[in-house]
Amino acid sequence: MEIIAVYGDYIQLDQLLKKIDAISSGGETGAYLARHQVKLNGNPVHEKRKKIRPGDVLAIDGREYQMKAE
Repeated sequence: MEIIAVYGDYIQLDQLLKKIDAISSGGETGAYLARHQVKLNGNPVHEKRKKIRPGDVLAIDGREYQMKAE
């Protein structure tokens, strides 16, 4: 499980995907979500701008990312 620092109250899913280099621009988010299995705390995610908060766990195709407040 990889730890991701969240500055502030939350990070949006599209911003997080850019941060982990899964996409290069926010415009790619919809296509990325269509091609990959993305879950937030075990629930499927389809919202491009879903708010992800410290303590949340995001799983992308089985790889997990734990959000940590900074």
